[in-house]
Parts: sequence; C-alpha cells; structure tokens
Amino acid sequence: MSVGNSIRNRRKSLNITLQTLAKKVGADAGNLSRIERGELGLNENLLRKIAAALDCTPAYLFTQSESLQKNPSALSQISASNANDFVHWFRSAAPYIHAFGGCTFVIAFGGEVVSEQQFVALSHDLNLLASLEVRLVLVHGARPQIEQRLKRAKLTPTLHNGLRVTDDAAMEVVKEANGAVRVEIEALLSMGIANSPMAGADIRVASGNFVTAKPIGVVHGVDLQHTGEVRKVDATSIQRRLNDGELVLLSPLGYSPTGEAFNLSLEDVAVSTAIALDADKLIFLMDSEGIYNLRGELLREMTAEKAKNLLKNVQENDNPLHFSDDVDYYLPAAIRACENGVARTHLISRLIDGAIIQELFTHNGIGTMVTELPLETMRQANIDDVGGILKLIEPLENEGILVKRSRERIEMEISHFYVMEHDNRTIGCAALHPFSEEKMAEFACLAIDPQYRGKGRGDKLFNYCQVQAKALGFTQLFCLTTRTEHWFLERGFIEKTIEDLPAEKKQMYNFQRKSKVFIKSL
Repeated sequence: MSVGNSIRNRRKSLNITLQTLAKKVGADAGNLSRIERGELGLNENLLRKIAAALDCTPAYLFTQSESLQKNPSALSQISASNANDFVHWFRSAAPYIHAFGGCTFVIAFGGEVVSEQQFVALSHDLNLLASLEVRLVLVHGARPQIEQRLKRAKLTPTLHNGLRVTDDAAMEVVKEANGAVRVEIEALLSMGIANSPMAGADIRVASGNFVTAKPIGVVHGVDLQHTGEVRKVDATSIQRRLNDGELVLLSPLGYSPTGEAFNLSLEDVAVSTAIALDADKLIFLMDSEGIYNLRGELLREMTAEKAKNLLKNVQENDNPLHFSDDVDYYLPAAIRACENGVARTHLISRLIDGAIIQELFTHNGIGTMVTELPLETMRQANIDDVGGILKLIEPLENEGILVKRSRERIEMEISHFYVMEHDNRTIGCAALHPFSEEKMAEFACLAIDPQYRGKGRGDKLFNYCQVQAKALGFTQLFCLTTRTEHWFLERGFIEKTIEDLPAEKKQMYNFQRKSKVFIKSL
C-alpha cells in the first residue's frame, strides 16, 4: 500500500475531512486528494506536517498496510505466479546490475519534478542506483520556479528563439529560484525515514562552481544579456567528488573568470557535463513517454543519425501531431551527446513512477534510447558465445527443427558460427560449415531469439553469412532442412538431391531424418 493510502486510512479513522486536513497542513485539498490516490508525490516537509496533523509519525504512515491491518499474514499469501514473476525479473536484471557498477550516469530533469512533488519518488530510485555503486550527477532545471517568482515580482518574461532574455532583475530571480530548488533537492536526498525506500541512505551531495560559462551575446539583433552557454565543465573536480562516493548536483548556472553568473539551459549543462565526464549514460526526464515517429509509434531505440532524420521530417511537416514541445529541446541534446562520445542517451517520462528503474533494468525499457551506433551487430563467434548459442538452439533442437549439437561440438566448431547481438545480448546465430574442395559451405543452425522474431532479423543474419561465404571464396551454399523448406525457397535456394552434396557430407547424411537438400549459387 502506498503512503497515500496510509494517509487516507489514518485520516478516516480519526474522522478528519480532506478539507480539514488541508487547512491544518496549509495545502490544497485537491492536491491532498491526488496524494492519497497515489497520483502525486509529497516531500518530506509536507509528510511531517501531515503526520503531525494525524497524530502519528512519518514512519507509522510508511509501515502501515491495509492488507496487513485486515490480515497480518497477508504477506505470506503472495501468489506463486507473482513470486515467480518477481524472481524472473530480478534474475533478468542481474546483467544490468553487474554492468552498472562504477558507471557514471548524468540525470537531468526540469523544475517541474520538484514543484509537482515528484522528487521524493525519484530520490528512492537514485538511492537504489547509488547502492549499486553508480556514480550520479544530477542536473536540475528551475523554469516553473523562475516563472512563479517573475510573476510575483511583476516582471514580464521575455523569450527569444526559445531562450530567456535575462536582464539584471531577471538574473536575481534566476539565482533565487535555483538556490531554492537546490536546497530542496539536497534536503530530500538527506531523508532517511525508517521503513521507507530511503532507510539507511547515506547520500552526500556536492555542488559548486563546476561550470564555466560565457554570454551568448546578441542573436538576431536581440541582446540576451545574462543568458549564457557552457564554456567548460571542470570534469576533474567532479570526478574527485564522485570518487569520494558523493552525488554531484548541478544547477543551470555558470560562472565566468570575471566573476559574472549566467543563466544556462538545462540541456546545455547536462550534455556538456556528460561529454566532459565521458558518461556512460545521459538520462532526460520529460513530459512525454519518449520519442514518437510521425505515425504515432513510440520508438524504443534509434541512432543519432535516425534522430536527425526524424527532426528533419518534423520540420518539413506542417502539423507533427505526435511531437511534443519538450522533445524539441531534448532530442537535439541527445543527438549532440551521442555525436560527442556519450554512448547512450535515454529520454523517459517524469510522470511514470519508477521510470528510471524500468528503463535501466528491463531489456525493452520504457522510453526512447538514442545511441551513437546501432545496437544490433553481427560478427564471428568466439568461445565466450557458446552459452548464448546453446540457449538459442536448444528449444529448436527439442522441437526437432535443428539437429542436436553438444557443447563440445559447438566449442570445436565455434569459428564457423556467426552471432547477432542486440545491446550486447546474443539474439541470433548461424553457422557456415566449409567444404573447401567443392567450394561449398553448409548454412546451418539458424536461430533467432523468440522475442526478436518477425522483424527480418533472420534475413539480416542470412545475408551477412552470404557475404562472409563469398569473401571466403565459396561459390555455393547448401542446407538440409525438414521443417523450413519454404523459407529457403523464398531466398533463392533450389531443391536438389543427396547426390549434389559434397562427398564428405553425403557420407554423414542421416537417412532416418530424411532432410531435404537445398542449394544456392553465390
């Protein structure tokens, strides 16, 4: 049960109305209702106020569970299927847990995450990453906080080409807003309430003048004044803090050698920092779930080159329905990061609880990942691929589609195998067994992971093997099959007889299996 449900149950048990509670804690009744429904997070300060108004402690609200109140043994009644699902997920997350230790992640998010009280949930995910020894750099925005303070000061915001024109008065507001956001984030990262996801957290936050900036100057006749751009990031100092086990928090502010402060964009700071640190991942939290193409399909992954083509198509489209405003900022930033050496940039929704965990620890993720190079590669196999190949072919061997091969045989013939990888995971394999005297090669053992079938990957691997066969001097490919004859006919193979096989293969032919023979000239 969520903390919101605990608050609602406690409030009802004390016969306190939502309006009365809102008045006691100085909050909006509508927001409290959303908190109780689990649609809105809450910060530590508000949590303590609510707990005091309900005559309990924050720890009490965390530990209460509706199911446990009704049935103390409810935890032991988790269905076997749910338990199995959890075990399966946890095991599937193991490769990522091993891979992420010692990596550097730069995570960027707008001021809305703080103003809409979503940072509490985010801090839980950051604590988990920190416990896995991930080196974290956070870059926060402050746009809503700046807008609110400008309105309060009766100052009119001025934008030019999407950039804020920051005069002297606006710069004071920018400093104040960023300071307030940074202090609130540091407070929430210091939370260590017992029996909560932050219990035992020992996150130490470092911030400072790590970013050197310069003024953008005059653009199309408009002086942007104190609006600047990143000139340099002090990567050495940041690395020192990360080496000491600290989390580094950066505001969208930069400083010049002359002692001036400049208002920077969140994206510029995040990308420049990720490039300077040679970060393993750059993660943007935004309003939309990810990047959609013009047909409205969520793109789980794309190269920087494809991202540039998408931006070009969007600019040529008068009304791109599926392209949200924040993507205009974050997608070009992702492209810039990838083109400057950041291997992976993730664009995910800030509105989904646990979005970072779902993106990082599940194979398909939840948003869009932009990469410098394609995630799928094909190469000749080596001895380390034996386990992955066996995992692919064993189900097909059990069905009688492929001939059974022992681990020892695959190890001996590993140089004849080729593998297809997706994000360092083996998802396909095939073999070319040479018969040099006849200049023929047997195409065999084609297998694609069930999760990746139906999207032409079998053809890609077959075509790759054809190219390799030609390069090795073979003039013909042949295959033996009992169940997939049409697949080979559709790809230019012609049905032949046993007599057309190489002499050595004819001696090994299994007459009980009665495989059909297909040959293709290269």
